[in-house]
Amino acid sequence: MKVQEDNAPFDDINVTPMLDLAYVLLVIFIIMTTASVQGVKVNLPKASNAPSLAKPQTKAITIAEGGQIYLDAYPVSIEELRTRLGQLKAANPELPVVVKGDTVVQYGKVMEVLELLGQLDITQLGLVTQRLVK
Repeated sequence: MKVQEDNAPFDDINVTPMLDLAYVLLVIFIIMTTASVQGVKVNLPKASNAPSLAKPQTKAITIAEGGQIYLDAYPVSIEELRTRLGQLKAANPELPVVVKGDTVVQYGKVMEVLELLGQLDITQLGLVTQRLVK
């Protein structure tokens, strides 16, 4: 059995703690980048510099470029939208809703969603636009 002297230099460096730190930083980076994704990205039309009307429990209905409808970033059909909004309206009679339509989406698709909101008697309604840059 060989005994090592107290002043003898180490032959190798233990990199395990450094790898543990790198993995923790990688996990934190992944969590932070995926947490910043909010909803579906659409190209909004321009409007005046009006103040934001969004309320805390506001539901967002997004109509993407291809005509696909999303409720809070989850794709839904028009019937699923009717069902889910009906349930939310029953729980909160003053349900606020905002509609985000892409600039190239067909006007009829936006009107179909607005008609559905009218049928469900949702009166707290807003249309989302981009602010004009002057």
